[in-house]
Amino acid sequence: MASLEETPRLPRTLLIACGALAREALALIELNDWRHMEITCLPAIWHNRPEHIPEGMRLKIHENRDKFDRILALYGDCGTGGALDKVLEEEGVERLPGAHCYEFYMGSDQFAEVYEQELGTFYLTDYLVRQFDTLIMGGLGIDKHPELLPMYFGNYKRLLYMAQIEDSSLQEQAKAAAEKLGLEYQYIFTGLNGMGQFMGPLKEQG
Repeated sequence: MASLEETPRLPRTLLIACGALAREALALIELNDWRHMEITCLPAIWHNRPEHIPEGMRLKIHENRDKFDRILALYGDCGTGGALDKVLEEEGVERLPGAHCYEFYMGSDQFAEVYEQELGTFYLTDYLVRQFDTLIMGGLGIDKHPELLPMYFGNYKRLLYMAQIEDSSLQEQAKAAAEKLGLEYQYIFTGLNGMGQFMGPLKEQG
């Protein structure tokens, strides 16, 4: 007979994540004491080259399938046009619900409502605020060729910063990003529960 003090063994789980979600996933693992979980990432820069994501995900799955009981994908579709979901279906791996991180951070219903309010919205998460100059200004070449700005952002009206943590410094950086792009600035706090509920049962906070 098993001892009453014994607890069920949790399935050893690998999270294959977009690099843009690594900090948040690690924070949830630590906060909830999910010692059965490990994380590995695909390059965040692949957001600009989404054709690399599906087979990159397949390779990570094959490299790790025999080492873990369960594998989860912390990814949206991320511009793969359904190709990532096809790979995950073939490999039997579940991913976060929603087309992108904006949706699963905010929740599908709330995101749909916000999306309908202003179609010309450029979204930032904590990661994208931190990496704005590198991924947006530099990645799109706007820092060296400011004449490209209206080409990329001429149809946008507002910048919406969807914050996972409340950080005044990040809010100031997001406001500065809106100014650089010439967009109206708006802020909403989403927290991490959307991603956390997918990963496992959340620990109640006292």
